[in-house]
Amino acid sequence: MGLGHDTHRLVAGLPLILGGVRIEHSAGLEGHSDADVLLHALTDALLGAAGLGDIGELFPDTDPQYRGADSSLFLIEALRRIRAEGWQPVNLDCTIHAQRPKLSAMKPAIKLRLAELLGIPAGAVNVKAKTGERVGPVGREEAMCADAIVLIERMRAV
Repeated sequence: MGLGHDTHRLVAGLPLILGGVRIEHSAGLEGHSDADVLLHALTDALLGAAGLGDIGELFPDTDPQYRGADSSLFLIEALRRIRAEGWQPVNLDCTIHAQRPKLSAMKPAIKLRLAELLGIPAGAVNVKAKTGERVGPVGREEAMCADAIVLIERMRAV
């Protein structure tokens, strides 16, 4: 099992991308890449489950080649690495923490995109959304964060 977490600041006028899905909102997440907190958390969870480090080691925010990058590229590379070690994702449970926008209507699209990226059935993916109850940076709409826990299984010995 692997656990991942990520947090990014909200900034007016930037696009908001969560789980590889563009969400209509007045603010987006600021970061070196597209700042998709959910894909960053999932990438870290996969790497951690296989003992392969973390997203910052593989894709440092000091490397100009990742400026504005689509975070699905990070996830795809993490999957390539865990598969090269004989591992395969089994299921995913994740939580997006955002005061606004309300994400209930977007959860099915995010779930389908995550299943597609991971190559697992949509029934093996769970997406939850929580508000900050107007407390802290999430509640004040200054930031969003995400948590992901993923189970992997060994498909073959390396």
